[in-house]
Amino acid sequence: MKPACELCAKYKRMKEHSMKRAIVLSGGNIDRSTAMRLLEIEKPDLVIAADRGLAFCDACGIRPDAIVGDFDSLEHAQTLVERYRAMGIPIEEYRPEKDMTDTDIALEKAVAAGATDIFFLGATGTRLDHTLSNIFNLYKLRQRGITGVIVDANNRITMPCGKKIQMKRSEQYGRYLSFFAFNGAVTGLTLRGLKYPLDHAVLRPADGGLAVSNEFAEETAEITYEDGVLIIMETRD
Repeated sequence: MKPACELCAKYKRMKEHSMKRAIVLSGGNIDRSTAMRLLEIEKPDLVIAADRGLAFCDACGIRPDAIVGDFDSLEHAQTLVERYRAMGIPIEEYRPEKDMTDTDIALEKAVAAGATDIFFLGATGTRLDHTLSNIFNLYKLRQRGITGVIVDANNRITMPCGKKIQMKRSEQYGRYLSFFAFNGAVTGLTLRGLKYPLDHAVLRPADGGLAVSNEFAEETAEITYEDGVLIIMETRD
């Protein structure tokens, strides 16, 4: 029986081999040293280039496992796409008039492969509409019990699935920790080991500054909450 798409057989093999980590490279701003460090640390099982993310892969010698997109923002798109197609890398091309962004498509491919952790590079940049869309994608993943992480040179953004999170100063991404309620109140929010603690507080989406720019006070910080959806941003100037 012919597979629904040329990636299906490959994704099936990856899923059978307990594929865990995927990295999606999108068309926003990607800092080379940040990207290469993430690839080295996470050692992803699957790398997907979405549209202009392919140009970054090409410039840095990264061989993606799959390529998706409409390629409307990729310079010399046809030349690049054909070169990677000749390498035997699966490529899915889409029309620009579609109901999903290229990052959305790459996300779904990673989920189909069985990824439990998906890191996004190039998910932030000058296009705030795309940045916001990609933050919403973290919620989409959380609803499926999958951890999504947006990473750039100055930020690491997560929407944790669990309600008890431990963070270490030695592993912090930046100087500051900020917390936001996503789509309703986060109740019972308790912050320990941070400069500005909270004890069973209620964090609402309109409380923009209440939990912004916190810092470590101890080696280990513990964040717990009872209900809601929490966004954690680790940031640096």
